[in-house]
Amino acid sequence: MITFDFGAVLVDAPLLLRGAAMTLGLTAVSATAGLALGVACAWARLYGAAPLRLLATTYIELIRNTPFIVQLFFVFFGLPSLGVKLTPELAAVIAMVINLGAYAAEIARAGIQATPRGQIEAARSLALSEAQVFLRVVLPPALARVWPAMVGQIIIVMLGSAVCGQIATQELSYYANLIHSRNFRAFEATFIATGMYLLMAIAVRQLLVWTGTRLLSVRR
Repeated sequence: MITFDFGAVLVDAPLLLRGAAMTLGLTAVSATAGLALGVACAWARLYGAAPLRLLATTYIELIRNTPFIVQLFFVFFGLPSLGVKLTPELAAVIAMVINLGAYAAEIARAGIQATPRGQIEAARSLALSEAQVFLRVVLPPALARVWPAMVGQIIIVMLGSAVCGQIATQELSYYANLIHSRNFRAFEATFIATGMYLLMAIAVRQLLVWTGTRLLSVRR
């Protein structure tokens, strides 16, 4: 008869909480930097010079058409061959930023392209510089339009960070695997980790939606 012993896993709850904190930290940093990178690439594709557009397009297509784990392994195992040595945590952040940036670029580009032309011309008639037009007139409502999709992509990247344990990044899945390697309670450890990922996803989504309503006037 199969018996479950969740207590054998919960006794190591501090490790799971440490891993969850690392997952949330990786998400916070990668979401901030990835969103900035995505907006920059969206601007480059729409308004940049031809070489800049080509560079941004190449980056976006390359990242969007390759698996995240391959990108992660390239950063962690490939860059050291070029003399760039990274800690597992830094490699995870870089890979997550690069991945999110490519998807965020296309999401942001869709929002920017939906900006009414008359709104932009009205801003230019007020003698605003092109940078001011983009940052003050175009970007805020564009992000407001696509914020739900952006939030969804951030959550996907957060959940995808589970593979970062493959390079010894001490996030939640890393500690879940460590615990079941000690007590052989794979089902219990995985079940609890799954529940923690679910709770984190719900909490982060609600936080980002709340942030959008405050900063971008996103409608619920």
